[in-house]
Amino acid sequence: MPDLLVVQVESFRQFLQEKVPPQKRKAEGLEGVFRENFPIEDVHGKYSLEYLNYRIGAPKSTPDEAKKKNLTYSVPVWATLRLVRKAEETGKVEAAIEQEVYLCDLPYMTDWGTFIINGIERVVVNQLHRSPGVYYEIETGGVPTYRAMLVPYRGPWIEFTIDGSKMLGVTISKRRKIPITRLLRALGYPTVSDILKVLLDVEEIEVAKAEPDRYALAEDVFEDKEAGVVMFEAGTRLDEDALETLKSHGVKKVKAIDAKNIKNEVILATLKQDRIKDEKSALGNIYRTLRYTPPKNDEEARNYIESFFFDPTKFYLGKVGRYKLNFRLNHNIPMETEGLTKEDLITIVKKLLLLYVGEEREDDVDDLANRRVRRVGELLYEQFRISLLRLARVIKERMLLEREGNLTPKKLVNPRLVTSSILSFFTGERLSQFLDQTNPLSELTHKRRLSALGKGGLTKETAGFEVRDVHPSHYGRLCPIETPEGQNIGLITSLTTYAQIDELGFIKTPLLKVKDGHITKEMVELTPYEEEGYKIASADIPIDPKTGKILAERVWVRHKGGYPLVKPEEVDFIDVSPRQVVSPSASLIPFLEHDDANRALMGCNMQRQAVPLLITEPPIVGTGMEAKVARDSGAVLVARRSGIVRYVDSRKIIIEPEPDTAKLGKLFEEAVDEYDLVKFERSNQNTTVNQRPLVRIGQKVKKGDILADGPATYQGDLALGKNLLVAFAPWFGHNFEDAIIVSERVLKDDVFTSLHILEFQVEVRETKLGPEEVTRDLPNVSEEALKNLDENGIVRIGAEVKPDDILVGKVSPKGERELSPEERLIYAIFAEKAKDVRDTSKRVPPGVQGVIVDVIVLSRRKDDPLSLKVSREKRKKAEERAEEAKKVVRDRLKLVLERLLIGQKAEKTIKTKGGKIAIRSGETFDEKFFETYFPLDLDFPNGFVSDLELEGKCREVLYEADMMLQKIEERRKSEIEQIDRGDELPPGVLQLIKVYVAQKRKLQVGDKLSGRHGNKGVVAKIAPCEDMPFLEDGTPVDIVLNPLGVPSRMNVGQILETILGWAGKKQGIYYATPVFEGMNIEDIRKELKKAGLPENGKVRLRDGRTGEYFEFDVTVGYIYMMKLIHMVEDKVHARAIGPYSLITQQPVGGKSHFGGQRFGEMEVWALEAYGAAYALQEMLTVKSDDIKGRNHLYQSIIKGEEPPEPGLPASFDVLLKELRGLALDVIIETE
Repeated sequence: MPDLLVVQVESFRQFLQEKVPPQKRKAEGLEGVFRENFPIEDVHGKYSLEYLNYRIGAPKSTPDEAKKKNLTYSVPVWATLRLVRKAEETGKVEAAIEQEVYLCDLPYMTDWGTFIINGIERVVVNQLHRSPGVYYEIETGGVPTYRAMLVPYRGPWIEFTIDGSKMLGVTISKRRKIPITRLLRALGYPTVSDILKVLLDVEEIEVAKAEPDRYALAEDVFEDKEAGVVMFEAGTRLDEDALETLKSHGVKKVKAIDAKNIKNEVILATLKQDRIKDEKSALGNIYRTLRYTPPKNDEEARNYIESFFFDPTKFYLGKVGRYKLNFRLNHNIPMETEGLTKEDLITIVKKLLLLYVGEEREDDVDDLANRRVRRVGELLYEQFRISLLRLARVIKERMLLEREGNLTPKKLVNPRLVTSSILSFFTGERLSQFLDQTNPLSELTHKRRLSALGKGGLTKETAGFEVRDVHPSHYGRLCPIETPEGQNIGLITSLTTYAQIDELGFIKTPLLKVKDGHITKEMVELTPYEEEGYKIASADIPIDPKTGKILAERVWVRHKGGYPLVKPEEVDFIDVSPRQVVSPSASLIPFLEHDDANRALMGCNMQRQAVPLLITEPPIVGTGMEAKVARDSGAVLVARRSGIVRYVDSRKIIIEPEPDTAKLGKLFEEAVDEYDLVKFERSNQNTTVNQRPLVRIGQKVKKGDILADGPATYQGDLALGKNLLVAFAPWFGHNFEDAIIVSERVLKDDVFTSLHILEFQVEVRETKLGPEEVTRDLPNVSEEALKNLDENGIVRIGAEVKPDDILVGKVSPKGERELSPEERLIYAIFAEKAKDVRDTSKRVPPGVQGVIVDVIVLSRRKDDPLSLKVSREKRKKAEERAEEAKKVVRDRLKLVLERLLIGQKAEKTIKTKGGKIAIRSGETFDEKFFETYFPLDLDFPNGFVSDLELEGKCREVLYEADMMLQKIEERRKSEIEQIDRGDELPPGVLQLIKVYVAQKRKLQVGDKLSGRHGNKGVVAKIAPCEDMPFLEDGTPVDIVLNPLGVPSRMNVGQILETILGWAGKKQGIYYATPVFEGMNIEDIRKELKKAGLPENGKVRLRDGRTGEYFEFDVTVGYIYMMKLIHMVEDKVHARAIGPYSLITQQPVGGKSHFGGQRFGEMEVWALEAYGAAYALQEMLTVKSDDIKGRNHLYQSIIKGEEPPEPGLPASFDVLLKELRGLALDVIIETE
């Protein structure tokens, strides 16, 4: 199976071509954009800016730093440009300046396929759009319309139609329809004869034998050719009179077309309806249609029309468009021709005529042969192109404005233009999305997603059913199951497990060749149009494992959209695996083949919402895909090379590679493999990302072994949930309608406990009245409230916080006001004016409690105590890191030289750099020598050992160690420089403080649980263990599900999983039952028998409350349940007094705004129906937008007085003003 992330990573690599030398780069991706947009010349042709090559710099920060400091993880792009100045009169080159110019910062893809923009991890989703090319369709409904749509990669769409009046018309970019004959006249076929010859079959007929009214002339017939006297024009019908006239003039043969032929009728009818009969008028008419103004002369019109259709910069088909056009029109125009040709246009019209007469097939626009994928690289290419076009405009302006001689490429290029354009793509484009990081599966799926929405795609409002539907060409390419519910259904899809995307953007799937009924080892990857016409069998047919012979007498195959039954000899290909039909998400559902598709869809989507649990556990019944998903998602740590584990702790693993894998020359870079583990980091969805080592010191590991588990994984397998003992039974009505009963044991044993980390950011700003300040000294705050703050006013790590606790103490300056005499006196006594400040501290919002796990302070200031303290700590860490790195190099150098030199004889005396003798000539190198002296402090003379090769190795190692130490020192200096410079923060922000609060959430009533089969429910009751139903041996069940949730939903997979899970638990074994080739009912029966369990999976259960047996046998077993991210803790919300909307003065809505509950129109009806007048009056006045009334009510509640009468709501004033706006004088009369 291919790497599941290759879709993203490969595309970006091809776009950048970073590792390819400049002269060998292909004209695609970034290189393609540059070549397409350069050279840039000014209007007078005096200056020309030429492109030579580009290089990519190193990233300024690591992905980790970028996340912590809210930076963009990017690389600088430098382009080498040459500015050529020419003499205006002669055009000779006067001067050429070559410079390397900084162009932009390009967001750089991390190894796991994401981008980090302003500290936030994002992903660019692949777009599925209509491929450029030509499409033929027949629109029925009344009089049928025959249509050919020419879709370019860039440029106007051109539509050719034949309607009821038999006119063949052309519509360009939805402007007015023009007859095809008019367009052909303008494109160099000026006469009727030219048009007929180029479009239709012309035959030579004998006038004497011609049938009257059957033919029309294909060329002019002259009475006197020299004088140019025309007897009959081309297109004239040959009726009896005409034939007689021809005979009388002695004309024997004429070139004609069959006028009864339906195809020819269309062109003749079009000629008749086209009122423009010459080339000049045609040029003027089409020019006016396209530009809405008349042309200056024929030449201008001709040039404009020619460039409109045939200039690739205006009408660009691209490689894909050219390929599709050649394929559809049976052309072999070279692939380099990326524009349209006259030949293309004429063949398109000819094929449309064939469609009209029923000799050509329609195209299916929803077929994957006609839809292609635009990946990250291509989307970035488009964005880069737009930004370079903008840059070119600016450059041309600067070339005109600049006076003689002082222009350079650097002066011309404004890098901000390009950077801002590219950042706008990553922050604002619909296809650049906030990465779903709930668990490893959701992250992987998000990167493999295909969207039909976005720029140049569909919109969810206009997309019909056909586009959203499953299509036969999706087989093995797009998953028929995984798609969101709701208005995006079918528009957002997922690639299947084996699907790959070819260089043209079409999705291909692997198949094995079948010869004479035998399966060969030859594997081919076919796109939908290559697959056409072949007979392809599915992977689950009976096969002889030794010979590969197909054993069935007849085999179902897919062929041209149908499913015929054929002999094995007729089969051309066979699928590689049964799971190639579904996406990774769907391939994780055991017994998928027994689930209804709608529920399987929910199962896929809900696996992506599973929260990583504190204690993970793999499913007893899996599908064998768990390890692949965990590995490819990047959640687990994988060994890069084989070797021995030398060091392990919770944050780091060091592996010494096997000797043959460590090259001597690259000794220090690859001396040891160091792996940093991720510890308790917050994901985008506030779940925890944490890695735990799985290896021990001294353990041997092979390349590709799992070194550490990540979130929601266990021993390298994906583990999204827990195996629970389940009973399918009603339980006193508490599990009505998908409600779930859970045993208290699940809580006690932390079965569904998860860890969540919330981030709170505090900005310290410069205000008009002066800077804000982080401090412990807050006005009117008790010492009790400050107990968890450190001396700077920031909460300490490890403190437990609850709602309304202070996280960061902050004060802001207040506006000046008149001072009282007493205050004046205080200010006079204390020379420094006592500051007037208000408390603007960051407090814990309602409903949040937890433990502070981390605090990050980013600061641009250098003078205040907090910034000084932070920079001191950062400097210390940088020094420690550098020292540690140097120690590794020194130790490694010593070790290598010991291996090379111990036991060798010194041929010359070796001295230290200070001149002291370290070892005399003739003495042998021993361990004591290396303990006493550090090799880089010594001067090794030439020929210090007799073996020249050994000396060369030693010198290479010494040189490399020296360079490595210098590099470490340089890095240390640059780090300290950066610390001294301060952090990059948005304008006006002096400091940014991030506080992380960790919450341990146990399962509670209201949380959503789900299995893998779409069997979701909400916890309705957590019952004591002793009340739960129990088995004959006294074991209480963990969870009770409602049996009515199975029959109507048709997801029987959960029942099979349950009973097989019980057999597995009893025997202590785990099952992998892959989709479509897993266990059947018989196999499950055998397993149950082996485990000594009843074959139907049903047992007698006893009621925990009474101890009596239930009336009927109950299905019991182990089911894999997941806790989903929809937790009740995030949803419970209450408001007493809160913010009001500025416009309506009514309370705002939603938990995030601390809003109220909506009391809508229907709720008003309910109170009206009950006659609850006072309750209703309150709802519409004091609880809503009666400003005076609500303030008075608040006061009266505080003072314990009677509530006042409600006043006029603000919405009434709005109504009055509306009426007055209509010039109606409305007066409110009071009694």
